[in-house]
Amino acid sequence: MALEKTWRWFGRNDTVTLADLKQMGVEGVVTSLHHIPSGEVWSIDEIRSVQREIESYGMRWSVVESLPVSEGIKICSADRQRLIDNYCESLRNLGACGIDTVCYNFMPVLDWARTDLHYKNQAGSESMLFDYPTFAAFDIYILKRENASEDYPAEVLEQAERIVAGLTEEQKEELAHNIIVVTQAFIHGVVGEGGDYKQQFLAYLKTYADVGKERLREHLSMFLRDVLPTAEQAGVNLCIHPDDPPFPLLGLPRIAGTVDDLRWLMNEHKSIANGITFCTGSLSTRPDNDLVAMVKEFAPRIHFVHLRNTAFMAERSFYESGHLKGSVDMYAVVKALLEEQQRRIQEGRKDIRLPFRPDHGLKMLDDYTRKANPGYPLVGRLKGLAEIDGLQMGIERSMAEKC
Repeated sequence: MALEKTWRWFGRNDTVTLADLKQMGVEGVVTSLHHIPSGEVWSIDEIRSVQREIESYGMRWSVVESLPVSEGIKICSADRQRLIDNYCESLRNLGACGIDTVCYNFMPVLDWARTDLHYKNQAGSESMLFDYPTFAAFDIYILKRENASEDYPAEVLEQAERIVAGLTEEQKEELAHNIIVVTQAFIHGVVGEGGDYKQQFLAYLKTYADVGKERLREHLSMFLRDVLPTAEQAGVNLCIHPDDPPFPLLGLPRIAGTVDDLRWLMNEHKSIANGITFCTGSLSTRPDNDLVAMVKEFAPRIHFVHLRNTAFMAERSFYESGHLKGSVDMYAVVKALLEEQQRRIQEGRKDIRLPFRPDHGLKMLDDYTRKANPGYPLVGRLKGLAEIDGLQMGIERSMAEKC
């Protein structure tokens, strides 16, 4: 039995259709109710409408990515209880529809960050890049966050000053718009198109003025304390997505990016429903993360897997290098996941599917003629799906022959 092949689908407006996914051999669909604002209830009718459409193509709604955790929950605002109540009701409704895996994140304000959405590699395909000095230039000179320069070492400050001096006003605006809006809008981002989006973004950052790492940890623990009993009763596993990138940005804390972070979280709430989305792309951008060791340590609590690769350029700078080649030993990671799946089967666990999806992908070939969200081209992700599926087929065969 192999890992379940899934694909992130952005709903009826996605240029990749469910019919396309069926042809590609996708078994499970990963999606969200993108039209429902963060913090509002997902009704059974809304869930079933999407679920029936997926099932009409012979696939299942395998994973919710994501049921967004509102900023009000992360900062414990005055309306926190209403948001928690709505989240629990949505979990009950998902469970009633037989959807048993919910991916979420607890990243403050900015869900993920890249500084170049069109980084061209030597072969001519495109991926996304995060350059730390360029991000510093955005933070200090374009966003103009108060006291931002205090968060960067001297050598990065020097590089940032040179970088911003070489940018036109149009390029500065494009950089800010990509970081704040373009990479966030399709995943319930806090700031949308229109208005003074930089000032709106700064206002959100200020709500975290008194929220450091320990307090954000407390808020995450409170969230799980409040929602895990409902998730357990509904038969739903929650799985946190690691921070991307897994180090502090914009003066905001990061609490889900290292082995210590995940160890703390797993020990804080022992429920099997408190799990992990194991994202090799996010976790690999810290050289001190040993991904194979992390898979083996947290295997029983991994409910969902994102597989992609990254390559380092300099400290805290990296680009997305496809799926097999890069800093991640993808063979060893997939082998450890397949071993965990076999262990679950032998143990009699119900959650043996262990869904994975090819996360992000290189933009190539016909991708240049199609519209897609940043990081989500069709051909590049299909290439990754085929590569990983072939890899796991070979590993499975090898494991079977040894038995």
